[in-house]
Amino acid sequence: MEEILLDAELRGVTGKQVKRLRRDGLVPAVIYGRRTEPVALKIEQRALRDVLKKAGTNRLITLNVGGLEDSRRVLVRELQRDAISHAVVHVDLYEVVMTEKITAEVPVALIGASPPVRDGEGILFQGLDSVEIECLPGDLPPNIEVDISGLTAIDQTILVRDLKLSDAIEILSEPDEIIVRILPLEEEEIEEVVVAEVPEVEVVGEEEKPEAEAEVEQEAPSQE
Repeated sequence: MEEILLDAELRGVTGKQVKRLRRDGLVPAVIYGRRTEPVALKIEQRALRDVLKKAGTNRLITLNVGGLEDSRRVLVRELQRDAISHAVVHVDLYEVVMTEKITAEVPVALIGASPPVRDGEGILFQGLDSVEIECLPGDLPPNIEVDISGLTAIDQTILVRDLKLSDAIEILSEPDEIIVRILPLEEEEIEEVVVAEVPEVEVVGEEEKPEAEAEVEQEAPSQE
């Protein structure tokens, strides 16, 4: 499997000062772990975007930090995005220990074709798009392939318990959860509906609801 590399630099600025980093095309980041004290970093935005396309949140990344001798093996644990542009404004990186198990949400990848769906006789319903697993970091799969070509009849189902994975991987999701099911096509009858006019009602003595207080991350960009 291709090794995914990412370069970063140590970051001295924190709090509201990180807005200057973002203007310079840099993303503030933090690396932490069970055996790692949190360290503030900065990452080139374009490089981070390219790595996220390959790694997502469930593939190991080899992180090289300028000023530190050894590379780190990390997973993306949390992304913060701008509400308007959707650009990444902060990322948390979790340093794994290769001899210690981790939990991760791994995406489900459907392969093959179900005959009823292919022939227009049924609809494919996907209940889960990811499955939670536990394994050593080196055994973490990029995805879990589910072959739907064996679903040849309406109402046939593949459950979590039906997954066949390596003995090195433990599935944590509920075994009876539905991954995919073939549903029948149902003709919807359009009925004429008579809508009665409803008079407006004035509510007397209704209290104003207080606005909910939004949690603001210290390093999240301010909306001006």
